[in-house]
Amino acid sequence: MRYLPHSAAERAEMLGVIGAANVEALFSAVPRPAYKGFTLDLPDHQPEFSVEAHMRALAGKNRAGSDGPFFIGAGAYRHHLPATVDHLIQRSEWLTAYTPYQPEISQGTLQMLFEFQTQVAKLTGMDVANASLYDGSTATAEAVLMARRLTRRDKIVLSGGLHPHYRDVVKAYLKDDADLVCLSPSPEGQGDIFDHIDASTAAIVIQTPDFYGHLRDLKAAADAAHAQGALLIVVVTEVVSLGLLEAPGALGADIVVAEGQSLGNALNFGGPYLGLMATRKDFIRQMPGRLCGETVDAEGRRGFVLTLSTREQHIRREKATSNICTNSGLCALAFSIHLALLGEAGLTRLARLNHANAIKLAEALAAVEGVAVLNKSFFNEITISVPKYAEDVVEGLARRGILAGVPASRLEKDGKQLGDLIILAATELTTDADIAALAAALTEELA
Repeated sequence: MRYLPHSAAERAEMLGVIGAANVEALFSAVPRPAYKGFTLDLPDHQPEFSVEAHMRALAGKNRAGSDGPFFIGAGAYRHHLPATVDHLIQRSEWLTAYTPYQPEISQGTLQMLFEFQTQVAKLTGMDVANASLYDGSTATAEAVLMARRLTRRDKIVLSGGLHPHYRDVVKAYLKDDADLVCLSPSPEGQGDIFDHIDASTAAIVIQTPDFYGHLRDLKAAADAAHAQGALLIVVVTEVVSLGLLEAPGALGADIVVAEGQSLGNALNFGGPYLGLMATRKDFIRQMPGRLCGETVDAEGRRGFVLTLSTREQHIRREKATSNICTNSGLCALAFSIHLALLGEAGLTRLARLNHANAIKLAEALAAVEGVAVLNKSFFNEITISVPKYAEDVVEGLARRGILAGVPASRLEKDGKQLGDLIILAATELTTDADIAALAAALTEELA
């Protein structure tokens, strides 16, 4: 709602009703050291139209992803979103209770979540999926906790190709409560992960395509993990890749988690995004979050309900698998609508377009003097090395109007060792003209 200022008399009346002597009394529970000891450097009040003009001027300084050549990926990707998605998510069928505890008034939301679970299970090649989590990074951390419960072991091995933000979230979840082996990031990505699997390992975590764009051999990883009684957790940050690559479940994955932003959800300045999780039927009791099921009512009519509730608000209490209190319902709805619009054939075609544009990008950049493409295999994302400090190169290209990917050093604490690497993504929205402009500008920048 719009800001509605109150007069001094109105404020005094409200204070009288609640029995507070003054406004300060409302904050008496806040410790004095927590109070700010300075005045914010903000301009004095202005007429509404002046504030609007000022805010428009500030907004005009922003650069949208569609304003020019755009090659940023590294976990969040710019794809085309059909106008149908935005139209359908606003229909009244979905405007039921935020939390669908009462199935009799939430059938629209519950059926959508049921269909969403079915889509995710098929996409990942797993038996069952939940009704979404917050995002890909927290889904990864939840998968790690789930693996520890299933195996009753503590050791977790994170591949060197796991997205640095995902690695940090796993660290934050576990703190000092587990034996966590984080392999060093490198252009090769995965590291010597097989050398760290032993009888105390609960799970290994492998991303594919990984942070550097490499495709990983999941079958070999599954065999190595299972030989020691450990689980394989597969992470996918670019869910469109599952339209072309073989499903992780068919290659031996035990838990698959993914970031679903690419379908139905715009970049949105970094969120909200959408966490996907799927697993084997045998592990369903340890899967966190919500699960929707299909049933029939007393009159034999098809209906949908929440089932296998594992959250702390329900009867499991301290035995809950997670303290997750909600899901990304609206983002899941957008994902489900977009995927339904594409269909299986459409998703495959979309994935092929992404890969084809990435091949064009790799070939164009490989022809630039001083640039080396490090990937032998990739989907829609590649890593290049440049003969200058990558952050300076990317900034120089930004001044030319080209957003040329992400310097690997920006996402690593020891970034200097990766200082010559740039990670670039190409999607169906990447044009031949965009690629040509990048190659020409990069040639000049490196001269």
